[in-house]
Amino acid sequence: MALPQLKTPEYELVLPSTQEKIKYRPFLVREQKILMMAQESGEDTQMANAMGDIVQNCTFGKVDPKSTPMFDVEYLFLQIRAKAVGETVEVRVTCPDDGETSVVKKINIEDIGVQMSLEHSTEVDLGNDIKIIFRYPLLGDVVGMMSNATELDQVFHMLKNCVQEIHYGEDIYNKVDITDDELDTFIDQMSSDQFEKVTEFFNTMPKIRHVIDVTNPKTKVKSEVLLEGLESFLE
Repeated sequence: MALPQLKTPEYELVLPSTQEKIKYRPFLVREQKILMMAQESGEDTQMANAMGDIVQNCTFGKVDPKSTPMFDVEYLFLQIRAKAVGETVEVRVTCPDDGETSVVKKINIEDIGVQMSLEHSTEVDLGNDIKIIFRYPLLGDVVGMMSNATELDQVFHMLKNCVQEIHYGEDIYNKVDITDDELDTFIDQMSSDQFEKVTEFFNTMPKIRHVIDVTNPKTKVKSEVLLEGLESFLE
């Protein structure tokens, strides 16, 4: 006689980038095994791939992490985890006033959202009638950065991957028509001011953000601490 089938609850959320409604479920033991194996490996690449697999499985294949902005994937994973293991997370933060005292704070996952700077734009004007149109980093871009490369190499890797188009007056150069060497040369020719404008795109792009209030138990000083990125909430 066949064993009974266990029913899994389904939930719905709004994807931050598109405002599309997405159905999802908690991760199950089979997905938790994938996550635990990745955690035991200690490798960031395996963790990122495990997160992608879980998001795809738990959204019933609706969300492809390879073509979805990283902040969407992180947000989805956080919500999936909440339904699987609990609606709150505990994080350890350092009090800003002395830079050494740490406190543990409990955060409701429902209060954590994707936020974007009001000045943010995917179009970066370099001047001289030249503009770059960027796309947001994908999971594959982030995995590609997780290597022994220097921090500078990682920055250039992400920048090159996220270039979508380069506009020069009325002319539009699509990324698929630009060689790596041409793009390298283009970036190398930027002034410091132009490169700063480019990096501002990444600094202000949508991220999982949440501000918490902390009180230093030693000094009694109250401060605000900004948490950014999935890793801040999954210690």
